Amino acid sequence: MTLMTRLAAGAAVLALSASVTAAEPALIFDLGGKFDKSFNEAAHTGAQRWKQETGGTYKELEMQSEAQREQALRRLAETGANPVVMVGFAFGEVLGKVAPDYPGTRFVIIDTKVEGDNIQSAVFTEEQGSYLAGIMAAMASKTGTVGFIGGMDIPLIHKFQCGYAQGVKAANPDAKILVNYTGTTPAAWNDPVKGGELARAQKAQGADVIYAAAGATGIGVLQAAADEGILSIGVDSNQNHLHPGKVLTSVVKRVDNSVQEAFKAGTDVQPGVKVMDLASDGVGVAVDDNNRALITPEMTAAVEEATAKIKSGELKIHDYMTDNACPVE
Repeated sequence: MTLMTRLAAGAAVLALSASVTAAEPALIFDLGGKFDKSFNEAAHTGAQRWKQETGGTYKELEMQSEAQREQALRRLAETGANPVVMVGFAFGEVLGKVAPDYPGTRFVIIDTKVEGDNIQSAVFTEEQGSYLAGIMAAMASKTGTVGFIGGMDIPLIHKFQCGYAQGVKAANPDAKILVNYTGTTPAAWNDPVKGGELARAQKAQGADVIYAAAGATGIGVLQAAADEGILSIGVDSNQNHLHPGKVLTSVVKRVDNSVQEAFKAGTDVQPGVKVMDLASDGVGVAVDDNNRALITPEMTAAVEEATAKIKSGELKIHDYMTDNACPVE
């Protein structure tokens, strides 16, 4: 081998090493967009925090239609993005089909479980955070009637509803819980007008605290509740600031942490199921200057007691996903 040949070979190895080292992570947002003030925005926050802390760069893609899911995954994998993080259970089916075609790429899906040697599934115990919000809702309600408005009518959102109902009934066994969903298609996540209509209808039936687990649709619920002089409960991101003094709390899912940790791990993302629960601060209820005045000492004590019991395992909150049934209504 001549000197020039050896130099050329060495340069090729260096170039390959550089390309591997420079592999960028990628984030695909679900329908509703990265500024939905809820689920997608939490993911965006985590990616931005990673960027600020590391100085790194990442690719991102916002979904415009259901038909783009498979194309988006393949496009990012083929450009060398690694890991590819996707936000939302709706990616589950296509991920199961696409991931085996790119064994060298790590995929992270948030909100559902998908098996695969190169897939990490980040799931949350939404029922635990929702239980705490249910306690707060029952204690804050003056009418004894509270509401729940879900986005797409799917088992995952029933998980929020069921946890909330358990908390409400634990604090007030005689409470009435009104329930509505905004639709059965992905459009249900992005219909704030419908969310507002349902909130006003629930208020007319006596609800004075309404929990919205509906993505961008929930923005309409929170707005209508504030306009009608009743309280709301936000979801996924801390939404207390959207209507200071009128949002009782927000059930926070640390999707931001999941994205940041995946980006930090890079190509070393560990396959398997990663459970984000109350004990690991994966879920919780938000208290800040925007809602502190709404939280009574009794409410604080009840939430702290329930939190301690859930973390220790003394109190088990039923997970709707285990049998698609809820012990309370």
